[in-house]
Amino acid sequence: MCGIAGWLSYSQNLETQRDTLQRMTDTMALRGPDAGGLWIEGPVGLGHRRLSIIDLEGGRQPMTALHGGPREVAAITYSGEVYNFRELRTELQRLGHQFKTRSDTEVVLRAYVEWGEAFVERLNGMYAFAIWDMRSQELLLIRDRMGVKPLYYFPTADGVVFGSEPKALLANPLVPRKVRADGLREILEMVKTPGHAVFDGMREVMPGEIVRINRQGLGRRHYWKLEAREHEHTLDETIRHTRDLLEDIVDRQIVADVPLCSLLSGGLDSSIITALASKKLLAAGKENIRSFSVDFVDHGSGFTGDAVRGTPDAPFVRDLVEKIRSSHQEIVLDSRELADPALRAQIVRALDLPPAFWGDMWPSLYRLFQEVRKHSTVALSGESADEVFGGYRWFHDPEAIQADTFPWLTSVTGKYFDGKTLFDPGLLAQLDMHSFLRDSYTQAIAEAPVLPGESAVDQRMRQMSYVNLTRFVQTLLDRKDRMSMAVGLEVRVPFCDHRLVEYAFNIPWAMKAFDGREKSILRAATRDLLPESISDRVKSPYPSTQDPAYEQALRDALTAIQADRNAPVTPLLASSRIQQTLAKPLGSVSPMYERMGMELAVGLNTWLNEYDVSLEL
Repeated sequence: MCGIAGWLSYSQNLETQRDTLQRMTDTMALRGPDAGGLWIEGPVGLGHRRLSIIDLEGGRQPMTALHGGPREVAAITYSGEVYNFRELRTELQRLGHQFKTRSDTEVVLRAYVEWGEAFVERLNGMYAFAIWDMRSQELLLIRDRMGVKPLYYFPTADGVVFGSEPKALLANPLVPRKVRADGLREILEMVKTPGHAVFDGMREVMPGEIVRINRQGLGRRHYWKLEAREHEHTLDETIRHTRDLLEDIVDRQIVADVPLCSLLSGGLDSSIITALASKKLLAAGKENIRSFSVDFVDHGSGFTGDAVRGTPDAPFVRDLVEKIRSSHQEIVLDSRELADPALRAQIVRALDLPPAFWGDMWPSLYRLFQEVRKHSTVALSGESADEVFGGYRWFHDPEAIQADTFPWLTSVTGKYFDGKTLFDPGLLAQLDMHSFLRDSYTQAIAEAPVLPGESAVDQRMRQMSYVNLTRFVQTLLDRKDRMSMAVGLEVRVPFCDHRLVEYAFNIPWAMKAFDGREKSILRAATRDLLPESISDRVKSPYPSTQDPAYEQALRDALTAIQADRNAPVTPLLASSRIQQTLAKPLGSVSPMYERMGMELAVGLNTWLNEYDVSLEL
């Protein structure tokens, strides 16, 4: 896994802009702590920071390729992993290609040289990369089908600036640190509009998209989208095929030349991945999987259930570890450290945005990944199974299913995600947040594919799946990518394999929930791998601290903002709302409502300070 950056300017020789390109590349150092490179030829410059995973010596970038002669024909800067690179390499060798390295980067580059733009349809993996074709003088920006790896770009008058994260683009003087109303709306609402970035003029390459830039301008096309298809398998065949896919996916994703581990919560999803990885590694004569879980000081003894978390994780983690005998380590975090202003600043710098919603999950993930990175470079995660197989409560709640909005914004979560509680009502009216949310939802539903002749129930549940797979999951993947890559850890997400996503998307709802439970197919396909306690466990999200010390630290930060006349977030807030929240007894505020409002206000203030953002509303 790596960080990439680059600049295409047809009106100049970018050798004269080497310092700027180097600054852009250097911003990606945390994503790629092992090595760096810069390649410039005429109007284009490619930068790369490397986290070495496969072929530690040979996979240096940017990388160029020859084809049938002494002249180089293409160059690449590449981030990610292509899991079928060995099969592609064999096929390319049969076609006459000779390889200098064992890396998947060279396979991707030579696949482009051989098959042109269509090569991307052959890739299985998570990736974001740029290819410069010296023959056509064109640049391609390409992102994986599910958007696991990020890629941003900023069109200019004569080309484009791009990078893995906004910070790489902001290091170029052509890219302004400006945010308009649309950008602020994206921050304030838990809705991620595909392709949109918060900074003015900046865009994100959409999942499954190719952006082509040449002297005629910029063009975009999707090489992959979710499609509605007839499901032809019986229930038993569906269960078997799901298992076969999972076996193949995990087999591909445990390949690494560096230490590998799993992130284990004791939930169904992470336990499946951990158990399968353990099975595969032991069958290959290798050491058993190393697993890591997270908890908070005093959380195990003091845990109380809430609207979304019914049980603590630790007992279930122990059940799986006893069954598969993994080498396990529990990482225990101190809640007080999670509210440290210095840590919040690190989170903001990793995100290039305020850590909206999710609250203490940002710093706890960051600290978890820091500890994991001391032992492993690659981690397997159970992320995205709920979106793929219908695991969230809102998939099974009649109110959420029928609601004319995104299901995670309904009351099924106990109190819907809302970070706007402390913001000035006049500002919210000016931004017309209601219309923004309505338009975003209408757009998402209009995109959802339709299968002719399917029932109204199946059509509605397909829409539910679609908005989760194209909107909600992006917020989770972004969070995991930024927090892991900020400490140089690669996190792989087997449930985002596009073959599994396509297959599950088209399983009829009655079959997908055949036993009346969430993720029925997934449970049935993997029951033999797991302890009964985990196979039957109800969905419980990533743990959130219940320590009042964390809330107190938030209150202290908000009080400090109130006392600072120059705090940049102050004009956006309503002082009366702040006073009302602070007047409530400690521990009485809703963690998914008032506490979330405090999180967003404090995080936004940190971001405005750190990034010197100009708000033009």
